Amino acid sequence: MSRLLNTILAGALAVSAAAASAQGPKAGANDYRLGAGDSIKVQVYQNPDLTTEARVSESGIISFPLVGNVRVGGLTIPDAEQRIAQALKSGNILKQPQVSINVSQVRGNQVSVVGNVNRPGRVPLETFNMRVSEVIAAAGGVSPNGSEVVVVTGTRDGKPFRQEVDTSGMETGKGMAEDFVVHSGDTIYVDKAPTYYVFGEAQKPGPYKVERGMTVMQAVAASGGPTPRGTLNRLRLTRTGPDGKPVEMTPKMNDTVQAGDVLYVRESLF
Repeated sequence: MSRLLNTILAGALAVSAAAASAQGPKAGANDYRLGAGDSIKVQVYQNPDLTTEARVSESGIISFPLVGNVRVGGLTIPDAEQRIAQALKSGNILKQPQVSINVSQVRGNQVSVVGNVNRPGRVPLETFNMRVSEVIAAAGGVSPNGSEVVVVTGTRDGKPFRQEVDTSGMETGKGMAEDFVVHSGDTIYVDKAPTYYVFGEAQKPGPYKVERGMTVMQAVAASGGPTPRGTLNRLRLTRTGPDGKPVEMTPKMNDTVQAGDVLYVRESLF
């Protein structure tokens, strides 16, 4: 009796483990749908001979032992498991098949990355839980002129989706809360970084990228500082006011620079 009980208990634990393994990735997959090019591993509980590694064809089909072709393209992982199980059952191969699918490589789903990145274009989702930062990294990262704030657009539950993501703290882990999982068909847009301008008696006049928290002193220093004929004592700043009209002012060195600011380094009087 104890041997029989142990056998039943071991079987129950194995079923539980198989179910947990099957549902673990699904919980993070956000109802990921299999696409052409995806590589999957199909396992049937207590039937190791049926374990199959397959690649979803362009028509969404895989070939499965004793069953033949099974269409799984466009299905979520649970639905694909049910379809294979139903095929095994309908073919009188197994009475109560328990099927588990693991996605080993994702190729059928892509995200578009456009704008100021080093390699704009379509990025295949290597796994079903790739995050914004990982997709941007796969696109070569943000270019030197790119903005720290990116915009992700797509659809969620059939409705338009738009989310701004601040990538500035992701490298240090501070912005990981915003680093969400992308969906197939999403578009990540990296705008041009906000700029300010330095003119007049500056060593290297021209446009510069506004860094987070940048002060007037740092902004002028980025341009190489004043020439021998220039002076910071007569520095002028022109900024667009709330009404859209330019406002000229004398800034303090610790004032924060804003996008579109124009700093004019004037010539020294002496």
